[in-house]
Amino acid sequence: MHTPGHEEALARGLLLGEQVYTAIENPGFTITEVNDAGYITAVNISGKVEDFQTEGKVNRTLVSVASCGMCGKTEAELLLTGVKIPEHETPSAERVQQMFQTMRDHQNTFDSSGGSHASAIFDKDGKLLVIKEDIGRHNAVDKAIGQLMLEGDLEQAYCIIVSGRVSYEIVSKTYRAGIRVLAAVSAPSSLAVESCRSAGITLLAFCREDKFTVYS
Repeated sequence: MHTPGHEEALARGLLLGEQVYTAIENPGFTITEVNDAGYITAVNISGKVEDFQTEGKVNRTLVSVASCGMCGKTEAELLLTGVKIPEHETPSAERVQQMFQTMRDHQNTFDSSGGSHASAIFDKDGKLLVIKEDIGRHNAVDKAIGQLMLEGDLEQAYCIIVSGRVSYEIVSKTYRAGIRVLAAVSAPSSLAVESCRSAGITLLAFCREDKFTVYS
């Protein structure tokens, strides 16, 4: 389940987050099914065989869903492994507050429905690169990251902020995208905190008004 719109960005972000397609070049994207309401329900992703990483993923169900925690996986690593995110500065409380206000100012779907999540990505100087909304918070993250990949701007991403809680999967998506700072309005899970510490990601939560809690 997802909010209609930006399906190509959603697919691109999901493929990176799940490490199914890891090439820098964007894959082919073809709409294969549209329902009676005119909404896209299925797409086909194409590319070079060597760019698709299928080993070890045969028993994993890669479905984009709106729920939380280990979404769409029958098996999952409990901890992120590999190269740590490079050392970096933690944004000031003023900068974090400004970024969340910027995201809030662009939440048009939330303003009209009251039922959507948002994810926004900023560069090192606090400039907004992209914001996406979706009924599912993981989908919003996939759409934001995927949009930057489609535009070739992912390397500029420094901080990603989300409107809800932080799960392990959101941490994993942040790590796969190489983003250094993850900030959230609400609480992180204990596994999310542990994973951020292992990956070298700065995790800021309970970002409200002019304060936040630093977890890693």
